[in-house]
Amino acid sequence: MVARHSGRAAALIGAASLLTTALVGAGPATAEDRPPVTETATVVPVQTTGPADKRFNLVLLGDGYTAEQLPEFRADVDKHLNVLWSIEPFASYRSYINVWAVEVPSAESGVDCDPGLDAPRRDTPLGMGFWGGCDANSVQRLLTVDSGAATALADLVPGSTSANRQIVALANSDTYGGAGGTYATASGGNALSSLITPHEIGHSLGKLQDEYDYYGRGVPGGTYEGGEPSSAHHTVLTEQQMKDQRAKWWRWLGEESESGGVIGRYEGGLYSTKGVWRPSRHSIMKTLGYAFDQVGREVMVQAISSKVNLVQGHTPTTAPIGADRTVWVDTLHPLGGELDVVWRLDGRPVRSAAGARTVDLRRLDVPPGRHTLTATVTDPTPFVRDPAVRGSAALTRTVSWTVDTAVVTQPVAVAPGFTGHTATDAPVGARSVVYADTTHPADRTLAVQWRLDGRLVANPGNDRDLDLSALRLPPGTYTLTARIAGTARELRWTVDGTAASAAYELSKPLRTVHRPGRPVEYVYDGPFTMRLTARDDQEGHVVSQFRVDGDGWYTYYGWPTDADAPFRFTPGGTEIDGLVYGKLGTPRVVPWDDATPEYGTHTVEYRTVDSAGNTGPAKRFLVTLVRPV
Repeated sequence: MVARHSGRAAALIGAASLLTTALVGAGPATAEDRPPVTETATVVPVQTTGPADKRFNLVLLGDGYTAEQLPEFRADVDKHLNVLWSIEPFASYRSYINVWAVEVPSAESGVDCDPGLDAPRRDTPLGMGFWGGCDANSVQRLLTVDSGAATALADLVPGSTSANRQIVALANSDTYGGAGGTYATASGGNALSSLITPHEIGHSLGKLQDEYDYYGRGVPGGTYEGGEPSSAHHTVLTEQQMKDQRAKWWRWLGEESESGGVIGRYEGGLYSTKGVWRPSRHSIMKTLGYAFDQVGREVMVQAISSKVNLVQGHTPTTAPIGADRTVWVDTLHPLGGELDVVWRLDGRPVRSAAGARTVDLRRLDVPPGRHTLTATVTDPTPFVRDPAVRGSAALTRTVSWTVDTAVVTQPVAVAPGFTGHTATDAPVGARSVVYADTTHPADRTLAVQWRLDGRLVANPGNDRDLDLSALRLPPGTYTLTARIAGTARELRWTVDGTAASAAYELSKPLRTVHRPGRPVEYVYDGPFTMRLTARDDQEGHVVSQFRVDGDGWYTYYGWPTDADAPFRFTPGGTEIDGLVYGKLGTPRVVPWDDATPEYGTHTVEYRTVDSAGNTGPAKRFLVTLVRPV
């Protein structure tokens, strides 16, 4: 077997993704008598937020993992997911997503042509291989998969279809590689591999384009000569033209970018160095490790939300209903905030039911005759500013009923019970929205009572959701319960209110300076290394992040060629396979970026994001770079 070694020589690649957005391929031909790939497969629900046919489904496949190595596959899945959940908008909308792992033991360990064309071909279920499936005319980092086998395995997930899922195939390898599209691929163990997944989902789900200013590594792109790009995050317009025309990202101009800097107009993108502009200096669509900027994030919110329906159920609308009953809607429950529900009777808001998921018509004194009742569900997320996006079916849904006072509702016995809720088998974060949906008797409204460590929590309006961020919980561990009033039916969660901690370790400085009221300062006259180590009192992979001089938060992954090595800062950056890493001060991504050393004092901040979604407070230290003597 080929054992994984995190320090193994890897394909030296960088923060950009791949030269393809949808290439897949088949591995070597299989024997005719080989059993179907599905015969030994096991579908493992990793995160279940609802029925598969009502959710966006992320299906993770493993290739080149022997039966003995399946625990490594599970660890790779855990890391990939927790990195994904640390990035908005996935952090706020992870409750819209089911995650499935399909485990298939491989006859041999590893994948084809790893790391070179002269490496052996492996007997694996998905036939994954580097070099575009062992093609000498391809590039090493193009990691392909047998699309037929991948589809067959993904089809094992009940309710999953090509329309509501994203397939990600993980190869048992430390060599960097991957591909985007319907069948996204990534190497499971490379330092940067977990950052490929959100970038590639940006392509496949959000239809976002690469913001690279090159096509081939190390070679500057040419000048863009086309018209206004269809891409939402590329333009040939000036900032003033965007404002005047109300075009592209004009609503976000001047905002501090989530990925660092300010939303504006930065030259380069669509594989061109000149003549086209992007919204921010570096977002995840340009440099792996950073977040989506606001422009890409807005696109992704709409894309994720378009795969689901904000209204998950409601009182039937097929026939008029009486005014002697309750009417209800069940909605989705974003982790990042509650959805708005506005009830209207004949166009007038029912203010007494603002936010509620159930309205009791008997309390409205409905006049005799026929009337129209509507419930409009809207996602008020601040991640969206475009009214057209807000008003789209992705973020706004309306249900309409005809209310006829002549109709008498026939009594039907409906037992009180929970019909859906936030998963109780793992801790929830202290800033999460926790939910509990119930059955819907027509003759009464079931109330949900919330208690934290036994104390009743006031939750007027929408009692199906509890926004823990509003409670401003101090660090600690809590017990949260939801009970249907008047019954013994109760749900129980552990609230993880303590963020993971992080510690840093630097290479030996010239000197260390301690001053009252200031962070500790380390003085260097050249390269230095930084290792971040995270610790948590709960299970799950913890994501560490850092930033320099207030720039965008950057996911710590070790070093591109070795996940176990510390991150290396240098005055001008280190070039690896045509990309540049670790320039202290203003980041440098490609060799033609400014390499001028930035001598002086820099602030380095670091923090963690744990598996429950808690973001730890940022801590900091100072680094002063002096000219070598």
